Amino acid sequence: MGVRFFSLLSISMFLVAVQFAHAQSVPITITKRYLNLPVSQSEAHGIMQFKVKDRQERSFKIRLASGKPDYWVFCDVSALKGQTISISYDGKKEGLGKIYQDDVITGQDSLYNEKNRPQFHFTTKRGWINDPNGMVFYDGEYHLFYQHNPYEREWENMSWGHAVSADMVHWKELPTALSPDSTGTMFSGSTIIDYNNTAGFNKGSIPAMIAFYTVDNPQKQVQSMAYSLDKGRTWTKYSENPLIDSKAKWNSQDTRNPRVMWYEPSKHWVMVLNERDGHSVYTSKNLKEWQYESHITGFWECPDLFELPVDGDKTKSKWVMYGASASYMIGSFDGKKFTPESGKHYYTTGSIYAAQTFANMPASDPRRIQIGWGRISHQGMPFNGMMLMPTELKLRNTKNGVRLVSSPVKEVEKLFQSAGRWSSLSSQSANEKLKSIETTDQFRISTTIQLSHATSAGLSLFGQRILDYDMNSNLVNGVFYSPE
Repeated sequence: MGVRFFSLLSISMFLVAVQFAHAQSVPITITKRYLNLPVSQSEAHGIMQFKVKDRQERSFKIRLASGKPDYWVFCDVSALKGQTISISYDGKKEGLGKIYQDDVITGQDSLYNEKNRPQFHFTTKRGWINDPNGMVFYDGEYHLFYQHNPYEREWENMSWGHAVSADMVHWKELPTALSPDSTGTMFSGSTIIDYNNTAGFNKGSIPAMIAFYTVDNPQKQVQSMAYSLDKGRTWTKYSENPLIDSKAKWNSQDTRNPRVMWYEPSKHWVMVLNERDGHSVYTSKNLKEWQYESHITGFWECPDLFELPVDGDKTKSKWVMYGASASYMIGSFDGKKFTPESGKHYYTTGSIYAAQTFANMPASDPRRIQIGWGRISHQGMPFNGMMLMPTELKLRNTKNGVRLVSSPVKEVEKLFQSAGRWSSLSSQSANEKLKSIETTDQFRISTTIQLSHATSAGLSLFGQRILDYDMNSNLVNGVFYSPE
């Protein structure tokens, strides 16, 4: 017969765990900035809800760890300090007892130093990210919003994450801007600054920052808006949403990703919206009431529309209609209809998807700057996905006509210092030079490869083939590339 002894502390902790395991909800009075939540990928999804005085404050899916967590995520609850919230979960209740408050997140001491954390590309502290949304410049800040699941490293709970930067290189992550509500989850969209108060949300001399987004639910996708009067830190969703409900018109669930811009010649707003098999154009005077104007087929998701000078000549400008897969058409736009002249073309290949350009760039800096989602996983990390480096887009004349080109913005140069410069190297000599820098895991290579009799060339770093050009099949990294 065995005898086991328990301390009073052990018994009390055991009783608390039993209470959590059987409780329908757990009350917590918020005294710290964060709630830290344990996650296990082996658990099934459950729905967690926070309530304040019987009012639902948030609801989300999470794989709450009942045993040892794979990693931790967090909720910023600083806006709820002093209030008592009730937390319920319809999955395994054992994980409720592991939730704790703190003024730092679990893993803060190793943040941005994790094994597979990108050092030059924006990543979120925790959770999943995909499409960049609502990119806008305002009052000295570049705003990057993005599709975000704060509660897991997989796609779910689509929200608008938010980060700001003074240089597009060093980013500060802010609390989630738009979270799911009773109407659905927050899909991709765009943001503008309403200087002329066309929507009526401005407060005195403070112009509203207005976000246009898709609400997704099992029945349909509709377009909505929210506004901020404090530089995007807090948001109010428009009480008369949705703005556009076009499922019946197109007989399609796919009506999403509103891209809104001001069209100066006609003094009206333009929305480019992905609908069914392409991009539609809508117009509005007040950002609330929208009129359908035209449609162009051949695009899928995340539209963008912008005008660029050809070879820097503002008297010879063209419009670019853009889609999520880095496809584009060159043409003209009269404020209601885009008329293509050439395309579709592709200006790049690789992991880029759903790229968008910054709105409201200052007159002193009229660059068209784009950021794309890098569809790259980060194994074993509590985050997944990243943003690619910002690039400047230009139109240039080529032997095949006007084409879109991109190059990293000048601001990225501050990240680098010269470690070596060589010319006229054979492949053997180049390999010897590369060996001298492979002792570091952070470097940049700019190179020109000249081929004589070879039919393939490229670069391998740390055993990974990062550039592979196959002349026989015109493939770059396995993707067909027309040498325009």
